[in-house]
Amino acid sequence: MIFEKTLMTLAAAAAIAAAAAVGVFAAAFALYAVVQVYLGAAGAAAVVAAVAALIVAIAGLIAARKVEQRQAPSQGATPDSFGLTEKIVGIVRDRPLLSIGAGLAAGVFALKNPVLTAAVFKAFMEPRQPPR
Repeated sequence: MIFEKTLMTLAAAAAIAAAAAVGVFAAAFALYAVVQVYLGAAGAAAVVAAVAALIVAIAGLIAARKVEQRQAPSQGATPDSFGLTEKIVGIVRDRPLLSIGAGLAAGVFALKNPVLTAAVFKAFMEPRQPPR
C-alpha cells in the first residue's frame, strides 16, 4: 500500500516535470518564431538565450535573497542557547544530503551489529532509576 502510493506520487511528479519541460520548450520556440521575423535566425536565437539567462538570473536573485533572510541572526537567540534536538533539526534542514548519508550509515551499522544496536536501544528505552 505505502510502496504503491510512493510509486504513484513519483509518477505524478515525473509527469508534472515533463509537462513543465514541454511548456518551457514550447514558449522558447514561440518566442524564437515571433522574433525571427524581425531579427533573423541568429538574432532570434540570441533573444531566446538572453531571455533564458534573465529568467535564471532572477530566480538566482530570489533564491539568494531567501537564503540571506533565513541566515540572518535573530536578536533574541544565540547559537549556544539551542538544545541538541534543535541543532540536529538545523543540520537536517541545512544539509539534507549529509543527513541522508548519516542515516544510511547508521542503518548499515545497525544491521551489521545487532547486539550493540539492541544494547543502545535498551539503554534509551529503560526508565531511569532515581539516584539513591
